Amino acid sequence: MASVTIDGAAIRDEATFFAASRAALELPEYVTSIDSWIDALSYLRDTEGMTKFRLKPNEVLEIVIEHADAMRAAVPELLEEVAFCVGGINERYEDYGEKPALKLVLR
Repeated sequence: MASVTIDGAAIRDEATFFAASRAALELPEYVTSIDSWIDALSYLRDTEGMTKFRLKPNEVLEIVIEHADAMRAAVPELLEEVAFCVGGINERYEDYGEKPALKLVLR
């Protein structure tokens, strides 16, 4: 299983979350909002090259947020939104007849 780790203790606002996501996932520089983050993670099995990952049909990318309690204390709404969006992205994959592609792990 492919995996990437984001340090939740370093997340203080949306800007730091998207900067950490861009670094960990090698996302394009224009990923600065939740909408562009969703779009980028919706192409993990395509040849779009939106991230450093290209998943196989049944492969899952595990997004680990270390120190999730620190992120929850600093930006609880953002952590909740990220979890909600991971579910929505997986639904998008299912709508196209594919298996879910993401697993969010909070540590």
